[in-house]
Order: sequence, then structure tokens, then C-alpha cells
Amino acid sequence: MKSLRFLVIVPVSIAFLALLSLRYFGTASAEPSSISDASGRTPVLVELFTSEGCSDCPPADALLEKLDRVQPVRNAQLVVLSEHVDYWDDIGWKDPYSSHEFSIRQGDYAHRFRLDGAYTPQMVVDGDVGFVGSDERRAIQVSENAAKVEKVPITPSSIHLEGNTLAVHIESGPLTSSASPKSANVLLVLADDSDQSNVRRGENAGRILKHVAVVRKLIQVGTIDREGTFSRDVKVSTETANLRNLRIVAIVQETAGGRILGVGSARLSN
Repeated sequence: MKSLRFLVIVPVSIAFLALLSLRYFGTASAEPSSISDASGRTPVLVELFTSEGCSDCPPADALLEKLDRVQPVRNAQLVVLSEHVDYWDDIGWKDPYSSHEFSIRQGDYAHRFRLDGAYTPQMVVDGDVGFVGSDERRAIQVSENAAKVEKVPITPSSIHLEGNTLAVHIESGPLTSSASPKSANVLLVLADDSDQSNVRRGENAGRILKHVAVVRKLIQVGTIDREGTFSRDVKVSTETANLRNLRIVAIVQETAGGRILGVGSARLSN
């Protein structure tokens, strides 16, 4: 593994794409995935902190793709996100999908998990358990446990493009009685369905790297508490996102890199 200074990264292989119903509104639109209704599965968020500059990350990227595609956890619908950190960018190769924002997000997890520092590849399940991103057995075990926890229902819907802006309606129920905080953040994520790079320098020089659910934008759109529900129309710039096939993920999360209390996803295709 590689720590925040010179992180040695241990690989992961995973993934599955839930069949989602799609609709077109003008240029493009989508319907939310029925992640727990039809299948009876509980949505679980799986985040992978990775970098194209790290030679141990490609196996973890493959694991994330496998988890997304195969959905190996019987009682869980795995909603995966690939978040590319930027602390590898000055070691031979600048990752085109990296963002300091994701390094900060991972740092919040590292602080809460009482780690000496961040490392890649790191997988975090439901914001509650972190481990080496290539550990498939651990990923499945932790996801099985996460699926047993009651979740806040949250749904992105009425998704359509307005020029270079994505419009989406986000609706959520109140925090569950088992949630410890009195309030939590509501986040909106735009992620490319898949991306690919021909790496020319650094530890992965000469390799073609493929990624799934690459986060291009992650923003807070509001808060929610135990007293009421959340319902809001949100507009966000689609700059840098791949509009040919986009994943939209809505998240309810405790503040400061806390636990994931709810997650829902949808697709935009054109």
C-alpha cells in the first residue's frame, strides 16, 4: 500500500451495472434505479480511492468493476464510485480524473479511522469501514454487514439536460431512528459510467487503464434531519463529465466524512 507520502497501493477487482430504466426528455433523461424495491436488496455505497499514478491500483480498479458488474453480495445493491486522488500527480503522471477534493474526502475518512495517513488503493464501504482496495473477500464481507443496516431512502429523479446543466430532483425520507446525528448532509455525485487512459509515464507507463463510475463532481446540495423529509430541484454544471453515459448518485451522509445513511442512483444516457 502507499501512504500519503509514497503510497503503495494494493489492487482490487469488482463491479456490476444494475439494469436501470431510462427515458428521454428532450436531449436526454433518465429514471432512478429501483435499487431495493424490485430486488429486495439494500443499497450500499462502495468508494474506491485510486490513482493512475499508482502501480498497485489497477487490480483495485478491476475489483470495483467486478463488484459493480457481478453484484456478488446477495442482500446488497452495490453502488460504486471511483474517486481519483491528486497526491500522485507529481510522481511521473498526472491522472486526468484526479481532484484535490477527493484527497480531502479520503483524508476525512483517514482521520475518522485514526490512520496515520491516506493510501491507495483504499476502499471505503458506507463511509464506515476502510481497507486495502484489492481485498475482495473483505469487500464482500463488509458489504454484507452494511446491507443489514436500515437506510434512509433517497432517490434522484426527473433527470434531464438543460444545455450544459443537469437538472435533477432529489427526494429523501427523514433520518432513521438508528441514526446517531440529528442532521446529515445530502450530496449529489456525477460520475462517468466508464473511462479509459493510455498512461505514458509514471509507474503504469505503457498500460491502458480502465475505470468504472469515475466521479467528476461531488457537491453538497442540502441537509436533512429527523424532523422532516428532503425534496429539492437541483441544477449542476456537467463540465468535465461524459454525457454519453452518466451516473447520478444521491447520498445522505454524516458530516466530516461520517457514515453513509442512504444512497440512491440513476443513469443519464443519450
